[in-house]
Order: sequence, then structure tokens, then C-alpha cells
Amino acid sequence: MNKKESQPPTAGLLVIGYGNELRRDDGVGPKVAAAVAKMNLPGVRIHICHQLTPELADPISHSSRVIFVDAATLASKEVQTLKLKPDETVNVMAHAANPHSLLALAHEVFGYCPPAWWLTIPVEDFGFGDELSPVARRGFNVAVEKICSIAAQAA
Repeated sequence: MNKKESQPPTAGLLVIGYGNELRRDDGVGPKVAAAVAKMNLPGVRIHICHQLTPELADPISHSSRVIFVDAATLASKEVQTLKLKPDETVNVMAHAANPHSLLALAHEVFGYCPPAWWLTIPVEDFGFGDELSPVARRGFNVAVEKICSIAAQAA
């Protein structure tokens, strides 16, 4: 891979909501991203996907900031906003990636890695269906507020 010369980002905040919307709480990331999209916040672009793929490195490299929104079965019962750093090396397995590897890929291929956060939402139910559990619904509302706050900081 040849790294392109670093260029300043041409787009604002990119929100990437990912997860399986047919597995109840796992779909909270896409649902949060869709709710933010309906708000038409200035300078905010939305990408909704089932899983993270290497192709996302391109829009990431053109963004001034990125927020990855995902369900989390972590010990914490609160929505977490974690600052991300790119992996030391590019390690993308076929068609699946994680936020750290996508940031590294954006830097390696396109020459720019924006500041990024991983917004994780506590969940409890991965059964079949599209409804969110009460825990995920609470996290959904908090996550939308956090994204609006981050978007407003740059406006």
C-alpha cells in the first residue's frame, strides 16, 4: 500500500453506527446513528452498517472527527465514550475490522487519521428481534445526547 500525502479533512464529524439490527440490542448502534441522521445536524455525516469493513477507511480519512457507536457487554452499566488511537500496524481481516484497525488503515493508505471515539452502549439481549431492551433504550437516549454535544463543540 502506498500512503498518500496527508491532506486536511474535507468533512466534519462522521458517526458510524454498526451492529446487527435483527439481534435486538446489537442493533442499538445503527438505531442511534439513524436517530442522529434525522436531526440533520450541520457538519455531521452518518454511516450505518452491519459490521466495520476496510472500505470505511476512506470516509474516515476525510473526516475531522469520528464516533463509532456500538453495543457493549462490558462490566459498565453506563454509556462510555472512549478515546481511540489507531493500531500500531494495519491488521484488517478480510471483510471485518475494528475501530482501531480502521484508524490505522486510514492513516496508512490515505495519510490522515482524525481524532476518534468509541461510544459504547450497555446491552443485555441479543435474541432475535428488532426491539431494544430497557437497558439499551436508556443507553440509546444518552448516546444521542452525547453525539449532539460532540457535534455542537465543533459548530
